[in-house]
Amino acid sequence: MTAPVRHAVFLDRDGTLITERHYLADPEGVELVEGAVEALKALRAAGFLLVVVTNQGGIAKGLYSIGDYNRVAERLDRMLLDNGVPLDATRFCPHHIDAGLPCSCRKPATGMHTELAESLGIDLSRSWFVGDKLSDTLPAETLGGRAVLVRSGYGSTWADRVPPDVAVVDDLSAAARFILAAEGSVDR
Repeated sequence: MTAPVRHAVFLDRDGTLITERHYLADPEGVELVEGAVEALKALRAAGFLLVVVTNQGGIAKGLYSIGDYNRVAERLDRMLLDNGVPLDATRFCPHHIDAGLPCSCRKPATGMHTELAESLGIDLSRSWFVGDKLSDTLPAETLGGRAVLVRSGYGSTWADRVPPDVAVVDDLSAAARFILAAEGSVDR
């Protein structure tokens, strides 16, 4: 087997890609953050796979069902597809430690990331991890990639607590610009 050569941007969903809605269960609540489509298109044009990894602890807590999650995910997928930027994959963790369900997939654990790396041939050390919580960025430390915290969603509450090698930017648009500049894909 050859070494993976693809790189990806691992995106958190709520507060990063879509507007934060506490325990979103209604597909009508899906709203892309401003500039999301353009940011994803720019990342795709630079050769990145676009994958969503999302903690959905509300399922374990009984606040919504897997069916509710699936309807929200389907709406997001449709919105992105209609805008010409489909995701390459999505993974979710339905567990939550408060519900007595520890696991290896709930971020900052890396189970979702490593499974996607294996199935899609992703080189994790060449990938980026973007989200609005510390748990979204910590997998980069473990897996060797680079991380960006966005201040949207809950990000402003985490901005002063991230490790020094984690970039902090306003939103997904700024994260895409930062990633592309760091990769040499755009003029600095």
